[in-house]
Amino acid sequence: MTAMYADNAPRHVASKGGVESYFLRCNHPTEPKALWLKATVLVPDRGEPVAEAWIARFDGDRSTASKITIPLAQARFTPGATVHITIGDHTFALGPAGGSVRGPTYDLHYTAVPGLSDALCPFPARWMIDGPFPKSKLLTPVPCARFSGTLDGAAVTDWIGMQGHNWGKSHALEYAWGQCVFLAADGAPHALCEGFTGRIKLGPVVTPRLSALVVRRGSREYRFDRVFRPWRSSADLDGRTWTLRVRGEDGEAVLAMHAETSRMVCLGYNNPDGALSYCLNSKLARTVLRVNPVDGEGFECTSAHGGALEFLTRTPDAAFPEVV
Repeated sequence: MTAMYADNAPRHVASKGGVESYFLRCNHPTEPKALWLKATVLVPDRGEPVAEAWIARFDGDRSTASKITIPLAQARFTPGATVHITIGDHTFALGPAGGSVRGPTYDLHYTAVPGLSDALCPFPARWMIDGPFPKSKLLTPVPCARFSGTLDGAAVTDWIGMQGHNWGKSHALEYAWGQCVFLAADGAPHALCEGFTGRIKLGPVVTPRLSALVVRRGSREYRFDRVFRPWRSSADLDGRTWTLRVRGEDGEAVLAMHAETSRMVCLGYNNPDGALSYCLNSKLARTVLRVNPVDGEGFECTSAHGGALEFLTRTPDAAFPEVV
């Protein structure tokens, strides 16, 4: 079994409450355009499990999203060296070095970018992925990929993106999550970062905000993943802007991401207990990353509109009267 297969193996169990998602996003290399796709399983505490296929388009200040929902029994999740998913007329093929996604308005294939695309886990230890804690799991099987094909009848050529996978007993209580691939002057990916800030429930107790950040640049990886040492990080988030400051054995880093309201969609994520979470989702976030390593010169990476930024909360946002 390859590491990629293990990372993308379906984890949902129809007899137990839980959620699971596979998601992809890709950005035009120079223009503020992006696509986000997601295949979701919801196994409620009561009632029949369902599968959902989501699509969100970001075109400058015009952002739209939609989804379809069908009984899980009518969907297909087939494990193997390539994981195949079919939800209605949306299909996903997630393989060791890339794959393809097809739907009524898109037909894309993607290939992992060598050097940056080893599977990325933001937790400090891989055993946490399969262990009982934390209850919400997060993996990025392909952190950097090139996408080509068609979208809404137009050609897609060398858009830059990623493929992720998460699952758990429910959605986290709240979080900010961000990922960005930084491009050199010639358009080639040369660095990336991914991180989160979140709070979880431990029985009746809600934790303080916990954060982690992983940075890759060239052949180096800098990890700021001591999640349970909150004094090593500070985070500010307001539903549009996320600023994370972290320090650790590899040095110090600051990540600042911001998305305009017009470049966001609001998605309603159902939890197994019936509660609704609100996800403010943008794939056009302005991103600035500064890193001061302990053993080298500091560096800065910027992206005008290439960041994937999400905020999850249990409180609705008045700026989004409609929730997809």
